[in-house]
Amino acid sequence: MARIDTSKDASSKDIPGVVVETTSGKLRGTVKGGIHAFKGIPYGAPTGGKMRFMPPGKPTPWSGVRDAFRFGHQSPQNMHYTDVLAPQADASIEGYSEDCLCLNVWTPGPGTSKKRPVMFWCHGGGYAQESGTWPWVYGESLSRRGDVVVVTINHRLNIFGYFHLGDVGGEKYAASGNAGILDLVAGLQWVHDNIAAFGGDPDNVMIFGESGGGAKVCALLTMPMAKGLFHRAVLQSGLALELATRENANELTNKTLFELGITPDRIDVLQTMPVNRLLEAMSKVLGTRRGMPPAAQFSPVVDGKIMPMHPFTPEASPVSSTIPVMVGCNTHEQSFMAVSGGDEEAFNLDESGLRQRVVGLIGEENAVRVIDTYKKVHPGKSPSEIYFLLSTDRWMRKSAITLAERKFKQGQAPIYLYLFAWRSPVMSGKLGSPHTVEIPFVFYNTDIPKVMTKGGPEVKELAGRVSDAWIQFARSGNPNHKGLPNWSEYTLRERATMVFDITCKVVNDLGSEERKLWESL
Repeated sequence: MARIDTSKDASSKDIPGVVVETTSGKLRGTVKGGIHAFKGIPYGAPTGGKMRFMPPGKPTPWSGVRDAFRFGHQSPQNMHYTDVLAPQADASIEGYSEDCLCLNVWTPGPGTSKKRPVMFWCHGGGYAQESGTWPWVYGESLSRRGDVVVVTINHRLNIFGYFHLGDVGGEKYAASGNAGILDLVAGLQWVHDNIAAFGGDPDNVMIFGESGGGAKVCALLTMPMAKGLFHRAVLQSGLALELATRENANELTNKTLFELGITPDRIDVLQTMPVNRLLEAMSKVLGTRRGMPPAAQFSPVVDGKIMPMHPFTPEASPVSSTIPVMVGCNTHEQSFMAVSGGDEEAFNLDESGLRQRVVGLIGEENAVRVIDTYKKVHPGKSPSEIYFLLSTDRWMRKSAITLAERKFKQGQAPIYLYLFAWRSPVMSGKLGSPHTVEIPFVFYNTDIPKVMTKGGPEVKELAGRVSDAWIQFARSGNPNHKGLPNWSEYTLRERATMVFDITCKVVNDLGSEERKLWESL
């Protein structure tokens, strides 16, 4: 499959716009079609040298007017492209650097007294890769459609953001295992302190994210330091009921230090080690761990202080008890994983191949029962689609339902559940509704990834319904709008689920047989 060309500078058609004053200095953005963009705004200091593995510092103030015309650097990372499904930002323009604490703002009206909802995007790529600047999440269209302020953010990733050295390096490194999430808190603090100058309301901020971004939202939901900096949360095709424990993190830390040849009494050497050496060691240590649970990767750590508990295990964190939440996933999440992993065989399974994979997924004892249930509920589907459906439910939808149940039991704020079911025409429809496909619909950007969506009025109409739900949720904590059937809060009795498709509908206890099946295993 050919990679989508993103080499053209997204600001090439923009013209210089107004000047906005922030706590660090004055910024000049660009304007296009009535939407003002401010790119590459520093919200923290560079994170290299003595600041490596440390909590984020404040940005250095500047004098005069700083042009905010281009996106900032991305965090150092071992990038693994997924052609078509997730076209990346242009690294040749933005580059990779430890000076990566930057964010971007799109707004219909900077410098006005109007207070607009703020939509704060946490990017995907696990905790390991990508950035907040790839084309699908440009905020211009969403800002224009909803009269909202859109913020996207870059922060430290992988070993630079989540290298837990506190137990071997002492108090100096106590925050190292959660540095990347502390960056997000710093970004939210910047929004709180500055977004009014951009026409946004610091008292009405929604955090939302997809895949790893959804997991980051989960982490923020359990952080006392983030309390009060956001007021709604949306988790798209990614969540973290649990985070890494100190035991998990220390195991990975010890293996990495061994690979680097660093003993505990020489931890400070890590702060002067070349970036590429750290990335190489990380790659060797993780090996085939990509795609594994966060506990097997460099990821946030439940340390008892910055991260006092797991987000939704054994129950929903009390830190965010009053925050309305929306959570959901796509019907065929796992088809994306097959493409990204080069697993072409997954799209051509016969009955024997299906059974073999299900045995590998859940064991011999339950394989036949699971397959028979899915064939009964989804008659006529190919073995490959049955595999994508059941593996998606096993790894993604089951967790989304569990989160919804635990949030509902907390009883202090609404929880809404959705399923994105629109089928992409990519690969002659074999992908179904894969991981990532809902993102351009949320951002009202369906004309950008035409390889994925093919564009057109029918797709744009659905994008309007989806993005309006996110906009309304940002505005009020309730996603209902006139373009959708009534979407009730999730309860254990009704289990209402909004199904996003060409025809949107609400189904109570959607997939009840499958849900009960997984609960029984």
